[in-house]
Amino acid sequence: MQGSGPARRVLFTAFETSGDVLAARLLTGLRERWPDVEAFALGGPKLEAAGATLLEETTQHGKMGLGAVSEVRTLRRRVKLVRDWLEDGDKALDVLVPVDSPAANWSFCKLVRKRRPEAKIVHLVAPQVWAWATWRIKWLRRLSDRVLCLLPFEPVVFAEHDVPAVFVGHPLFEQAGKTLDTSQFPSDGGPKLALLPGSRSGEVTKNWKDMLGAFDVLRHRFPEMRVVVAAADRTRAELIKRHSPGGRLPRRVEMSVGNASAVLDWADCALVVSGTATLEAVSRDCPMVTLFRASPAMWHGLGRWIIRTRTFTLPNLLAEHLELPGTEDGGRVVPELVPHFGGSEPIIRALEPLLRDEAARARQRDAFAAIHGAFAGVDFGAAAVDGLVEAVEG
Repeated sequence: MQGSGPARRVLFTAFETSGDVLAARLLTGLRERWPDVEAFALGGPKLEAAGATLLEETTQHGKMGLGAVSEVRTLRRRVKLVRDWLEDGDKALDVLVPVDSPAANWSFCKLVRKRRPEAKIVHLVAPQVWAWATWRIKWLRRLSDRVLCLLPFEPVVFAEHDVPAVFVGHPLFEQAGKTLDTSQFPSDGGPKLALLPGSRSGEVTKNWKDMLGAFDVLRHRFPEMRVVVAAADRTRAELIKRHSPGGRLPRRVEMSVGNASAVLDWADCALVVSGTATLEAVSRDCPMVTLFRASPAMWHGLGRWIIRTRTFTLPNLLAEHLELPGTEDGGRVVPELVPHFGGSEPIIRALEPLLRDEAARARQRDAFAAIHGAFAGVDFGAAAVDGLVEAVEG
């Protein structure tokens, strides 16, 4: 409970739908610790519903990685917006919480370090400096007071570079084991396949064509197969339809909006665009194949040189760090087509065994059980609030 001093002031900077959800969860818990907290945000509807005053809505058109370069003009405008806000009066800032999206968030960290040096900077979601562009660890050391990590191996990595970090768990695993309603999905037919084409518009645009191409072949090999597409929201649902032949989904393919966990519970296996959705599939014990379409020129000209890891999918990264059987010498728990340079044939080769063979699905689920164990007993809301408050109050 906060004492009689001035209200704490927090600024969130979130640019993705997933980040908006995580930040809102943190803010909700923070209000129990600091009842008079004043929260402001570059963010989305979840943060606003949790009580933050939005300086700007920033989550509708999220981009990742090098895609953020095309948003330079928008980023500069937003930095100016926050700079003007910081200079408006004598109000203090206790803590900046940059949420994921390091390509955008470094600018706000630098701004706050310069204009409000007394403020703490607590990252929610660790920038994946251990995976690519490792020189950024110097930026993180200079531009953070604590990192709230969603993956259990990250604090150890950051400790090696003198970056204060704490594992706070992941909300996805708090729902693990909870029975979800799948009665709205088809129960007849053969194998059940979930398609998760990504939460960002760019992901859908890049990957949906290849996913549809794989479906078009597999539907002939599995005539009774039923398919449900899990769209992140209405905007992505409409985008998926626009990128389908004739502007509509193929026959025997259904759409579910904002209900990915239930779709994964229903499915025998899934085809998932690499990202947080792969961790959601693990949390629901749904075997999967992952992919992410990349430009060959971009990958061979730049990506392969700045990306340190050769495993990109979160379940495989976790399995590797947990040293699960089968991960020796680069072995992977989940078939991973990242980067994927186009075409449906590699997807079909990876996915068909999961559609045909229960033993292949069981091998993945065995590995998922070990990953579940790494998250067990960690309450994200409580741990994240504790990590932030300790960073601010010392």
